[in-house]
Amino acid sequence: QVQLVESGGGLVQTGGSLSLSCAVHGTIFRLSTMGWYRQAPGKQRELVATITSGSNTNYADSVKGRFTISRDNAKNTVYLQMNSLRTEETAVYYCNAEPCVHLVKYDYWGQGTQVTVSS
Repeated sequence: QVQLVESGGGLVQTGGSLSLSCAVHGTIFRLSTMGWYRQAPGKQRELVATITSGSNTNYADSVKGRFTISRDNAKNTVYLQMNSLRTEETAVYYCNAEPCVHLVKYDYWGQGTQVTVSS
């Protein structure tokens, strides 16, 4: 059974920093492209950043240069370091795992962690 457990959300002032973690329980981590997504109230869920099993990264344009995604395969954990946060980035942040097993892609989500950026 696969389980994703996020942590690290909270309240921060504009311009501040937060670090999110997502621990993956199960055997799929090394096979997975890992991602962080976010969903603000009344808006659709959007991509923040992804990192492949080979550690290639991709970022939404709005977070480039401020956010950093990384992974630790020994700990089955993916991280998101967020700097210079903006009020409009208040959202629930979700961890995603997309393992590819025998050419079949799967999709798993965490429960989400709230990030609130105050002015």
